[in-house]
Amino acid sequence: MTQPSTTSPLPVAEVARLGAEVLEAVGGAIVGMGPALRLALATVLAGGHVLFEDVPGLGKTLASRSLASALGLDFRRLQCTPDLLPADITGSNVYDPATREFEFRPGPVFTGLFLADEINRTSPKTQSALLEAMAERQVTVEGVSYPLARPFHVVATSNPVEYEGTYPLPEAQLDRFMLRLAVGHPDAAGETEIIRRRLARRREEVTVAPVVDPATLLAMQAGTEAVDVAHDVVAYAVALVAATRTHPGVEIGASPRGTQALVLVARGLAVLDGRTWVTPDDIKAVAVPALAHRLTLTPQAWATDLSPSVVVEQALSSVPTPSSAGHDVRA
Repeated sequence: MTQPSTTSPLPVAEVARLGAEVLEAVGGAIVGMGPALRLALATVLAGGHVLFEDVPGLGKTLASRSLASALGLDFRRLQCTPDLLPADITGSNVYDPATREFEFRPGPVFTGLFLADEINRTSPKTQSALLEAMAERQVTVEGVSYPLARPFHVVATSNPVEYEGTYPLPEAQLDRFMLRLAVGHPDAAGETEIIRRRLARRREEVTVAPVVDPATLLAMQAGTEAVDVAHDVVAYAVALVAATRTHPGVEIGASPRGTQALVLVARGLAVLDGRTWVTPDDIKAVAVPALAHRLTLTPQAWATDLSPSVVVEQALSSVPTPSSAGHDVRA
């Protein structure tokens, strides 16, 4: 059942307190992913979806499940394979012999947090089945639209090092993810801690207790929406995105949706810090994960090993940083 569209916002200080408790709870199960988890939670507060792109075995699935548990969200995971069909995600109409009628059987996307594991292993047709759910929070089957629960978020994982039997995500699909995050290998101390915790609990499963419930998360998101952004910070974000469009190595730069993602997730970071304003440093912290996956490079750029992340970093170096702290003039 969908919840009412109007929710009383929580004060920023309360959102920051609850956000810190969520990160602490998830941090009890996950080692060495603090910055990525913080960005992921900021994206959830901004109402968006997250793509984890990194090699297998780094804990991306466990991190997604733990985040869902701490946020009190229903969680469903779907292992993507080449033979997966769109109906395996959205659900389908099934004939009921007792009533002699077709009834809709919801698919796994009808949940609070949906994990599409190794999304690049399934075909573009099946990948596109998530587009409507991610953009409009609904699913349409045979002309009938079914609303999804609120809150609803998608976390997907992708393996960037394997090419056999994989299907790169199309640009339209990538653009629906507010952030693309890389986890990275833990250092020696972090990897030692992972093994130590596994041996200490004497079982594979990791349990994370709920910190908030879906209604509280909606109130946290409403509190995040109440944060304003100064004119010069908005202009800074727009200038950064414009710099990606004029870069000589870029064929297609980030769209206005990328600019919006940049500002909204930066606002989520500000709220987690307990601030009612966004600073240029918030924009800088979000720039690479919010913009790099939205850039299409020229063949010449690929030939010289120029990466989208480097393009964004060059834009950060070339665009002047606003002199204000971001809380003097509101947009």
